Amino acid sequence: MATDHIDTRLLEELTEQSQDLNSDAVRITTGALGDFTEVSQEQRQSRRWWQRGGAVAGVAGAAAVLTQLRATAATSSNDVMALQTAASIENLAISVYRTAAGLPFIKDGNKTIAAFIAKTTTQHQAHAKAFNAAATQAGGKAQTAPDAKYAAVVQKALPKIKTPADVVQLAITLEDVAAQTYAKNVAQVSSTQLRRLFASVAPVEAQHRATLLAVQALLAGSLGDLVAIPTNAAKLPSAAGSVGFPAAFYPTRSASPITEGAVK
Repeated sequence: MATDHIDTRLLEELTEQSQDLNSDAVRITTGALGDFTEVSQEQRQSRRWWQRGGAVAGVAGAAAVLTQLRATAATSSNDVMALQTAASIENLAISVYRTAAGLPFIKDGNKTIAAFIAKTTTQHQAHAKAFNAAATQAGGKAQTAPDAKYAAVVQKALPKIKTPADVVQLAITLEDVAAQTYAKNVAQVSSTQLRRLFASVAPVEAQHRATLLAVQALLAGSLGDLVAIPTNAAKLPSAAGSVGFPAAFYPTRSASPITEGAVK
């Protein structure tokens, strides 16, 4: 088929679908956070009921409430730590993207990369806010510091960042850790609402990584001019459609433990 007959509208449609995916994720995240807030309030009311002498309702009723409270106490500490660790990962991502946005070869370079960084920063800010809101609703403290483990990795990498490709590589690492951590958290937290919260954010981070992997491949192939929306689809390498998805199932072996970013 002649290259001048290639329809690049498909790429524009995929870009729109990508934006829709993030919008759906934001809606689900907001809903999950709202549901979790309701449950947390109900749990606090149950605690107050117990503390104010609710045991007069009967031994069986009091025992049931006490059992519920014990179960909540046994799981809420892990929930809070998971949320705080997630917030710490988001805080670090925000810091890295903000630093990257100020670099001359990003700020005055490829406009699509700069726009991606700006949009992704906003999304990470929303994620951090959601995780911290859930942590405080669960009775914990908000995590305002970056993840210490990966902050050290970033500090080691920053002096070596000289090109957009270096920025992309570092961002891939952070997005991958975030996606793997949240995917694993889905099975580690205790409530449906928190599972929905982590499950709604994980694919957004995975999408960030997929985009960055595609950008990385184009930069490595000296095809930086194709990092554009819309792009010249006729010039894209054959691997363009698969390089962003190296695994059929998203791994979790590099997920951060829930204690990694917990507030001491």
